[in-house]
Amino acid sequence: MAVTVTLDPIDPTAAYDQIAKTSAGSVVFHYAVVKEQRDSTGVTTRIDYAAAGDTEAELAEIAAELTGKWKLADVLLVRRLGCLGVGDIISLVAASSPNSEDVFAACRHGISCLKKMKTIAKKEVYG
Repeated sequence: MAVTVTLDPIDPTAAYDQIAKTSAGSVVFHYAVVKEQRDSTGVTTRIDYAAAGDTEAELAEIAAELTGKWKLADVLLVRRLGCLGVGDIISLVAASSPNSEDVFAACRHGISCLKKMKTIAKKEVYG
């Protein structure tokens, strides 16, 4: 189980290399990305993400919850901070398991948890 908070871009190849696969028949990765949104003030050009508390501890709690609820070989959670443009990777939820049912359920739940993180401040910038 690993959690990371970083200012650096999330590298999909490096992430794949980090997750345990020897006892897992299924590995699932979900990357959340900045998407363009339109509202009355314009179009999203970037989003600024900042830590508003102990983000690493919150990620560790989420990872522990996932491993406690499902039969998983490994969990990897990565959350990026800083100014991210449209198309940039915001976060990664990855899990490996001997079976696909557990790994898909765990990732789905992990995605939901990352969306609700209390230790992340988000400011959308419109152009």
